[in-house]
Amino acid sequence: MKREPAVTDSTCLIGLERIGRLDLLPSLFDPIAAPPKVIEEFGSSPSWLQVLSPTNRQAVFALQLTVDLGEAEAIALALERNWRIILDDRKARLVARRLGLKVIGTVGVLLRAKRKGIVSRIAPLLQDLEAAGFYLSEALKREALRLAGEG
Repeated sequence: MKREPAVTDSTCLIGLERIGRLDLLPSLFDPIAAPPKVIEEFGSSPSWLQVLSPTNRQAVFALQLTVDLGEAEAIALALERNWRIILDDRKARLVARRLGLKVIGTVGVLLRAKRKGIVSRIAPLLQDLEAAGFYLSEALKREALRLAGEG
């Protein structure tokens, strides 16, 4: 089955690595790219993750007026490639959507993994994320569990 291409920000990489489920990303998306600043924030570059720089530096500079550099590079790269973007920061997600990008967050990645049969339940993964310092609002957890048929 053909997987969708995606650009990722560091938050999803960090969260999934902390709970030992970084494997979900290459199972769901292909190719997966991240700009240099995201790789720097994450601290490593798995073999399946392409490091790509956005070519439109003016877009990056403009985006930095509202989001941080990693998010700005990721949004600019996703725009250039017309790929889905994996973002968790509320402001960055809003900016990306306004620019016409398809956005998914870490919880959305978990839901997609359940729908595809890669994980059987997301509730323990949500708990693991929270235990690892990943902030999830009560509303987001409830909605995710409802969508997963677990709540």
